[in-house]
Amino acid sequence: MNRKRVIGIGETVLDILFKNDQPQKAVPGGSTFNSIVSLGRAGVPCAMVTEVGGDHVGDMICRYLDENGVSSDYVCRHEHVKSHISLAFLDEHNDAQYVFYKDHASVKLDGAMPQICKEDVVLFGSFFAVNPAIRPAVAGLLREAHQAGAWLYYDVNFRKNHIADLPEVMPHIEENMSLADVVRGSTDDFGYLYGLHDGDAVYERVSRFCDTFILTDGSRPVRVYTPNGCETYPVQKIATVSTVGAGDNFNAGYIYAMLQGLHDQASRVEMAQRWSQDVCRQMGNNISQELRNELRIES
Repeated sequence: MNRKRVIGIGETVLDILFKNDQPQKAVPGGSTFNSIVSLGRAGVPCAMVTEVGGDHVGDMICRYLDENGVSSDYVCRHEHVKSHISLAFLDEHNDAQYVFYKDHASVKLDGAMPQICKEDVVLFGSFFAVNPAIRPAVAGLLREAHQAGAWLYYDVNFRKNHIADLPEVMPHIEENMSLADVVRGSTDDFGYLYGLHDGDAVYERVSRFCDTFILTDGSRPVRVYTPNGCETYPVQKIATVSTVGAGDNFNAGYIYAMLQGLHDQASRVEMAQRWSQDVCRQMGNNISQELRNELRIES
């Protein structure tokens, strides 16, 4: 495998998963965090840029990164601050409804930052990537990466509870798109952002900033838009245990395929769906030992 480094920029939480209102598992998570840990498990050199409290949960998170082959050198630790918590309640379809316990205004990104070079891959997204409280630091890092010629993947992942913030953060979202080599989002994301649900209409907006766009829509086909047109890829129906981390591992699988030298979109999407489906078959946020073994055999 190409030994490029993947740098994740995003929030970190402790995910507590519930089924029938009973806790099932507690594991460090966060959208970009889930992707980076899976890539680290697959043997990809990775580092995570994030922030946590100076508490026991923060200790757990840093230890979890290290145990999974992800550098924690760029995790900002803040004493006298509590790490973020997320409760994920799985419904009868094993889809999650989230309740977050965190204060976005208290987020600080004031620690050591990586020196990004042309060979690096940068994965970023969610509200962390547009949060006004840390936007100067995040934007500076992204602009540095773009100028250095790194490959940037932006997962919009915009949640309904931040609609009130849109007037302030929309310029940041669109700048992120303009810096990215690939933008991924769901139909829900762009319904919240632009009031659009038609894929072609969404791409018309996104293509003003980035010409490669992946649109996902739950169990419906994945659409990949490029200047050459739109390709559609069906989603295999599987029995799920939990859909927590499904989209995050789609991102990770896509990046893994790119690092493997797979240039065609069909191969990248196939790998992305393979990683996403693997996570859905278990109660956890990251790829399984079984998939790790398969990847090692293949490589």
